[in-house]
Amino acid sequence: MCCFFATLMFFGPRLAFLIYWLIAPVRVNAAFAGFNLPWLVGIAGLLFAPWTALMYVIIFPLTSWDWLWMGLAIACDVASYVGGYHNRKQVPYYPSTAP
Repeated sequence: MCCFFATLMFFGPRLAFLIYWLIAPVRVNAAFAGFNLPWLVGIAGLLFAPWTALMYVIIFPLTSWDWLWMGLAIACDVASYVGGYHNRKQVPYYPSTAP
């Protein structure tokens, strides 16, 4: 059950963003239109910061309180990366130093 939640945490926002991009490509392109290479920003968001990219596209014309949701999405992305780093020593036979 734990592996299911870990997989869902990893693939969930990426899959949701990809499905949203396939269903409403105009909204995604409009959200990233201010960048030089909007498709590259979308793919980078999909790979490295999926919660932030998904939230940015959903609430695209950012107003005052929307920054709260963006901060929450950034916190989710940071928690995804930090949680994996913090729990690495729970893996059996994980080396404590670099080889």
